[in-house]
Amino acid sequence: MSLKKGNSLLEILLVSTRLGLTSFGGPVAHLGYFYEEYVQKRKWIDEKSYADLVALCQFLPGPASSQVGIGIGVIRGGLLGGILAFLGFTAPSVIALVLLAMILQGLQINDSGWIHGLKIVAVAVVAHAVLGMAQKLTPDLNRKAIALLALVGTLMWQTAYTQVGLIILSGVAGLLIYKKHEIEQVDATLAFPISKRFAVMCLLVFFGLLVLLPIASEVTSIQWVTLFDSYYRSGSLVFGGGHVVLPLLEREFVPTGWLSKEEFLSGYGAAQAVPGPLFTFAAFIGAVINGWKGGILATVAIFLPAFLLVLGALPFWNMLRQNPKIKGALMGVNAAVVGILIAAFYQPIWTSSILAPIDFAFAAVLFSMLVYWKLPPWVVVITGAVGGSVIALI
Repeated sequence: MSLKKGNSLLEILLVSTRLGLTSFGGPVAHLGYFYEEYVQKRKWIDEKSYADLVALCQFLPGPASSQVGIGIGVIRGGLLGGILAFLGFTAPSVIALVLLAMILQGLQINDSGWIHGLKIVAVAVVAHAVLGMAQKLTPDLNRKAIALLALVGTLMWQTAYTQVGLIILSGVAGLLIYKKHEIEQVDATLAFPISKRFAVMCLLVFFGLLVLLPIASEVTSIQWVTLFDSYYRSGSLVFGGGHVVLPLLEREFVPTGWLSKEEFLSGYGAAQAVPGPLFTFAAFIGAVINGWKGGILATVAIFLPAFLLVLGALPFWNMLRQNPKIKGALMGVNAAVVGILIAAFYQPIWTSSILAPIDFAFAAVLFSMLVYWKLPPWVVVITGAVGGSVIALI
């Protein structure tokens, strides 16, 4: 490995770890943090490519924000770069939740003031991301209309498959509206150091495990196989963000007696309190069942489908996005992503965070710190936590 390559990989690990330590607020907020760090600050990927990558990951089941991070890591540093980007972004919350499961089981922290402050931080971060993406991705009335319809559809029909359906419909609309649109030639072709053969192998492994793990669980009755199957299936069947995985995990582990409802709710509260992807809630469940080894097993199993899918899709991305017809479809899809992000900004981020006039005032202060004063996200996060604690005392 060359020195330059090694430095690049180290940079990926350090940057993604910092994001993993400071990215509060759920998947939509994570996309805002990624946009700030990877697109605007470091310029590892241009805005249109970032929007295309977000759209691609919205198509795939699993944690979209984690898949976007993996994809950017692959673009920057190959397969190892993707792995390091995933580890950096995920490890902080996994470690925190495993420790919480082992030493703080039963602690109810859902109503803590500092958690409420972190939710208000998410309002400021997502508002900034939505404004920036809307300006770039919905410049004309047609795309504004697509974004509006996606916004209305997402809020009116809140099911696991609504987002996927809206993205497909928006892609068809973009294809029809922009079929004669002149294709811009400024888009750089992104290099993916992953072969299509390896990508196909990843897709075969994904579907193979989805079919074979339940069979192996029934045949062997080995505990770790059964647990791996439960986590893997939960990670494979989630559309619409990390919050959708919670009812799947509840059905897998509470009725079967692996953990109590009280332990499940405590873990959910803890997952809201830590940065990083909400899928790491599985690490808490795994640690409750079988200590730190169970936490690692759960983390690997629930994120493995996302990893296999994004590696399987990325090598075919350039071919698709440079096709004129697909390009028009992506214009429609990108507009829909803006609408979906605005809908998510309202529900659940705004509705669960802005509960009183003082919350809105504090969100405006945090937004100004981020957008106008250009303060680092970690400063905004700390201010949000401290401010939330103060508000709780008022």
